[in-house]
Amino acid sequence: MRTVVSAYAASPAHTSWDPVFEERFLAELVALDDVDALELPWLGRLHPHDADWLISRLPATDLIVTALPWTMTRSKSSAGYGLASPDANGRATAVEDLDRMRRDVARLPVIPSVVLLHTAPSGEHGSVDALRDSLEAIASWDWSGTTLAIEHCDAAVSGRPFEKGFLHLVDELTALETFPEVALWLNWGRSAVELRDTAAVTAQIAAAAASGRLLGLTLSGAAGTDGPYGPAWADAHLPFAETDPRAGSLLTRSAARSALRAAGDVPWHGLKVSRRPGEESVAEVLATVEANLAVLREAEGTPVAALGAALVGGTDG
Repeated sequence: MRTVVSAYAASPAHTSWDPVFEERFLAELVALDDVDALELPWLGRLHPHDADWLISRLPATDLIVTALPWTMTRSKSSAGYGLASPDANGRATAVEDLDRMRRDVARLPVIPSVVLLHTAPSGEHGSVDALRDSLEAIASWDWSGTTLAIEHCDAAVSGRPFEKGFLHLVDELTALETFPEVALWLNWGRSAVELRDTAAVTAQIAAAAASGRLLGLTLSGAAGTDGPYGPAWADAHLPFAETDPRAGSLLTRSAARSALRAAGDVPWHGLKVSRRPGEESVAEVLATVEANLAVLREAEGTPVAALGAALVGGTDG
């Protein structure tokens, strides 16, 4: 089992740009114990401010690249956009964007182990057949050994708002039956946003594992109430409840332990948490990541020395 930490969720680079901060943050993040890879976003380009800077400063580590930020940007501006769109033009544009992403990824100093794809459009408008057509094109390209995986996001549920509203897991698995080379990835928080019940999240993870296609499980929290990280049921990458009780996160050590057991011998575990509100220094952000990694290790059953000293929770800000 290997561990990937989402660099962009904790970094301030996507709201304010400080190259000195970012270079130190990335270097010290990969230096943390047992961090095997970083997750980077594709936003129509490799970096929100300076792709050449990222390529030249990226520390030596394995990578996982996610297309979700760009998928969400395009979905909000075009309801027919997405790999699972029955709208021919919207689907073709999404496929073309993934080809641009493939060429950008080839510029990175290392070839990512995994590229994560997503099944837009939003709002129960997706089609299994359309997704198959997209995957037929995308999987035929030369990805230089990178594994492609569909990352399941919250599906649209009738009668209530959704965050992503992409295809249901059963539909994604149906499409994947035609493509044994394409894997599946789950995110605990996004499943919680969809299902709104921690036991149901565990059951969904077990179903994904039983399919034989599950490549990775990311631990990221969600809350059923408004809080300092955002409104209820937002995909705000909340931390473990033990590290910041103010967050109202449903992701506890116990819930993570159940999820990891349901996932079984999955090759990748992920951690995706936002920095705490008000954190500004590299040391503060790294302490938050390290505290959440400690809880993840406990959930995995890995002994962690002085866990309590590593936690940064509390209500004092």
